[in-house]
Amino acid sequence: MKLIDWYIFKKFIGTFFYAISLLIIIVIIFDISENIEDFLKNNAPIGEIIVDYYINFIPYFINLFVYLFTFISVIFFTSKMAGNSEIIAILSSGISFMRMLRPYLFASLLLAFLSFYLGNFLIPQTNQIRRVFKDKYMEDLSKDKDRNIHLQIEKGIFVFVENYNNKQQTGYRFTIERFNGEEMKYKLIADRIEYDTSRAVNNAWKIINYSERFIDGINEHIEKGKIKDTTLNLLPTDLYKIKEDFEVMNFWELRDHISKERLKGSVGVVNYEVEMQKRLASPAAILILTFIGAALSSRKVRGGIGVHLGMGIAITFSYILFMQFSTVFATYGNLSPILAAWIPNIIYTVLGVYLIIKAPK
Repeated sequence: MKLIDWYIFKKFIGTFFYAISLLIIIVIIFDISENIEDFLKNNAPIGEIIVDYYINFIPYFINLFVYLFTFISVIFFTSKMAGNSEIIAILSSGISFMRMLRPYLFASLLLAFLSFYLGNFLIPQTNQIRRVFKDKYMEDLSKDKDRNIHLQIEKGIFVFVENYNNKQQTGYRFTIERFNGEEMKYKLIADRIEYDTSRAVNNAWKIINYSERFIDGINEHIEKGKIKDTTLNLLPTDLYKIKEDFEVMNFWELRDHISKERLKGSVGVVNYEVEMQKRLASPAAILILTFIGAALSSRKVRGGIGVHLGMGIAITFSYILFMQFSTVFATYGNLSPILAAWIPNIIYTVLGVYLIIKAPK
């Protein structure tokens, strides 16, 4: 990188971290004012509020708005350079506009890698601490699922629970069926099933007041009993909801969880698929919005920074709107999660190419 590259690179990175630092302070102040009643009512210690909640809140917030503030930072300092005729001087010296974009590329790549690391690896760790604090002092993050829960826990093995009480860790009207192809080989019906926390074995359950039916061609028999200790490929968390539990999963854990949810036939798997695709699409959005911002604000116009910032904020919020629309269509409609996450990037890539073509040369 040449001297001019370092000049632009430092302006880019410096403006970004300065702007987002100011906003973090403002957001924390507003968040304290909003949640102070919960903190006082639940006697949350000051140390836990600062360390467990707000320190771990900062990476989450940075990643949440990283592409927005990347775009605003590019608009701000590039427009200021254009207003001071610095871009005219750069282009007049024989440097092409595409060559001038090199430091923008390097800086946006740095922020994209930062976003990818934060969203997929660091934030899931900090969220574990932050969510424990929220669950203890702010809101209950777990919720019983609706009635009539159907799951496939292994290939050919299906369970049904009429309803599940998370506090008592007890499911009522339990059924398990085992199939070989389309032929049923085994069926168990029980009044209730209880998660056995006294045993060190994972996935240990007690089945109470049960009736087992063994099927082998024309031969079959039924056995009944009061209590049956067993292990199942089933966890209590499969039977109740944890609000936005994907927040504590890193990229590999999220991918494995999606595979398990697909096997179980869970209708909520689409939420996890959308989340995984958004974690991949957001870093790409940083690159796209950087080039849109550079092309948009590199021309000196009457009105200066104000005009560029107004146009930039309009484009940013339209991008967020597109993202929200596509996410809703994927979650509640038939839109593919991949398309939902990447359609805004595709549309704004086309816009970016157009603006770069029209930018001053």
